[in-house]
Amino acid sequence: MAIDCIANLSINHSPTPPSQPNEEKTDEQQQQSFVFDASVLQNESNIPKQFVWPDHEKPCSGTKELPVPLIDLSGFLSGDPIAIKEASTLVGEACQKHGFFLVGNHGVDPNLIAKAHQFMDLYFNLPLSEKQKAQRKHGEHCGYASSFTGRFSSKLPWKETLSFRFSDDVEPSNVVEDYITNIMGEGYRHFGKVYQDYCDAMNGLSLGIMELLGISLGVGGAYYKEFFQGNDSIMRLNYYPSCKKPELTLGTGPHCDPTSLTILHQDHVGGLQVFVKDEWHSISPNPQAFVVNIGDTFMALSNGKYKSCLHRAVVNSETQRKSLAFFLCPQKDKLVTPPNELINTEHPRAYPDFTWSSLLEFTQKHYRADEKTLDAFSNWLQQKTTAQV
Repeated sequence: MAIDCIANLSINHSPTPPSQPNEEKTDEQQQQSFVFDASVLQNESNIPKQFVWPDHEKPCSGTKELPVPLIDLSGFLSGDPIAIKEASTLVGEACQKHGFFLVGNHGVDPNLIAKAHQFMDLYFNLPLSEKQKAQRKHGEHCGYASSFTGRFSSKLPWKETLSFRFSDDVEPSNVVEDYITNIMGEGYRHFGKVYQDYCDAMNGLSLGIMELLGISLGVGGAYYKEFFQGNDSIMRLNYYPSCKKPELTLGTGPHCDPTSLTILHQDHVGGLQVFVKDEWHSISPNPQAFVVNIGDTFMALSNGKYKSCLHRAVVNSETQRKSLAFFLCPQKDKLVTPPNELINTEHPRAYPDFTWSSLLEFTQKHYRADEKTLDAFSNWLQQKTTAQV
């Protein structure tokens, strides 16, 4: 569920992050990279060493289910004050513990969700050469990525992704539909229209959740909703092929999302795991609900009160797994700073002001997202600012 999220790395807190073997590759290394072709690799009994994770990070069996609340949004959507208070209380409790919860009766058309899954199947079953029409360019966060073979050299995730930008413009925008059509061809316009509609629905849902978060934090329902109006967000299609040796690799490495809010819809195959109280827990698929979690940017907006929690995805030897992830992000140049109501002597500023564009660039060009991303970014930003004075 992350932005180019792989696993834990040691940090050298310097204004310019150093190049390390399992960070960004050089141009020469990128040219020599092999391609993750799921149609071939899912049948291999010996997986390439680049996908084999260290023993202490390999998946474990027998994970317990994480008890996350299922928030019924029907009362909230109808404006019932009692239901709104109950929902905001449940959300607040979950966000202080681990930042994960489910939302049901969310108002999103189930037929639209089904179409989004169907078109995801169609895309990832295309020949590799066709998918590569949308190949992600180095340093960018949108496009097709076959694992991260062109970017990292070890601890690679066993997955393919297609990511694209969504913009909540004041004027009606077809940014998703236009992007898909421009890179894939006119024959993909309906494909783009489905994800345009899906992103529009996710945008509306995420702004509603922001109302609940504002109420739960005591700053009012309008505060964060207004902050995220005009957002510049990211939609990602995740495909995790089956793997003959799932005990050796991960679909997505341990990370906290650097974005603000993630709304995830899983297919029927489990694989999402969350690290709580020093152990991994699973969150089982629920086709009638979305999994929602707090990201690093909102943790900063709440002055550290709400948690961005470590999570990962595992794969299996029997079947592929797919998920739809919408990452709510602020406008790129909007200042990320918590409201004054959340700052006092007992809770001083936890993080410096920053823009989403600067954090996004940090995770795309300098740092592999993990559970320490926000701290690493804050230290880097502060030292960079000091060096410029």
